[in-house]
Amino acid sequence: MNLRPVLGAAIAALSLAACATPTAVPPVGPGPVTPHRPRPEPPAPRLEPAPVRPVELSSLQGWAREDHAAAFRAFRETCHVARRRELADACARAKARGTLGPSDAKAFFEEVFQAEAVPGDGVLTAYFAPVYAARRKPDAEFSMPVRPKPADLVNGQVYADRTEIEGRPTDEAIAWMRPEELFFLQIQGSGVLVFEDGRRMKALYAANNGRPFIGIANPMRDRGLLARDNTSGEAIRAWLAAHRGPEADEIMRLNPRYAFFRLAPDDGKPPVGAAGVPLPGGRAIAVDPGFNTYGDVFWIEGEAPLLAGAFPTYRRLVTALDTGGAIKGRVRADLYLGEGPAAGTEAGRVRHTLRMYRLVPRS
Repeated sequence: MNLRPVLGAAIAALSLAACATPTAVPPVGPGPVTPHRPRPEPPAPRLEPAPVRPVELSSLQGWAREDHAAAFRAFRETCHVARRRELADACARAKARGTLGPSDAKAFFEEVFQAEAVPGDGVLTAYFAPVYAARRKPDAEFSMPVRPKPADLVNGQVYADRTEIEGRPTDEAIAWMRPEELFFLQIQGSGVLVFEDGRRMKALYAANNGRPFIGIANPMRDRGLLARDNTSGEAIRAWLAAHRGPEADEIMRLNPRYAFFRLAPDDGKPPVGAAGVPLPGGRAIAVDPGFNTYGDVFWIEGEAPLLAGAFPTYRRLVTALDTGGAIKGRVRADLYLGEGPAAGTEAGRVRHTLRMYRLVPRS
């Protein structure tokens, strides 16, 4: 807002003062003392943020060891979702090139892009598309219903919490799962269910109850249920399975968020992220859309893992194609690692210090 001085009142006051009759001079002697009012300090000059200086991709740590051909293939397949206009030309150039080998792909990125550091350090985690066993009818092991979106749930509004939903009738259940595996399916957002007859169906995210996501790793660590350096997804899932029943239920209910699903035939394709395209394994990240834009390309550096058994570093080109309830902040990324148990084991161990560089096309 532009604040402009109001001159009319000041001019009127001056005019009245000039026309007023002078008053008598007061006699000499002690009188009221006017307190000293220091002159106000001038406002500090507004400091503009320092400009971000682009750096060459060749200077990024780990760039020479990147699989540039795989990175180019993923970029070419997904770049059409980019929201920034300046990426349109880079995308068109990539699509015109066709398939590129490692050296040509490396040259393409270095010719088209520079990198800008995103200020600050953050957190890198990972997720995957699980494949879980399921049943058409419940039994002692497969005791938790997969629920469809309730008819009275309005998207964007706060709905019943996990405890209340789990106490409701199960007439509309679309499948039955082990409780701890349904819990992780809800965290991942989608997956594949394999039924007793071998039929595979995709469990696709339909809605959630609008409650905040609260991770259970820290409470389990604080209660002494898990070692401080062993709060991986694998360790959490194993504990919940070993304590299936009231003990595990109490822990899972610490997270009030509840997800609902719908079933669709398994087409063998990767899950579709929030940007509307299938997620390339190892090349897609979920971001906070309040700070980053779908289609943006990043170089990520994940180091200093907190969890036992984790890979020491993650350095690669990725594209922002998804989001998640626990992904908050500018320097925050959730790396999609693919489908199945191996991807799940790896994803559960990723909690690294993160630095991000946004790729920007050369002007």
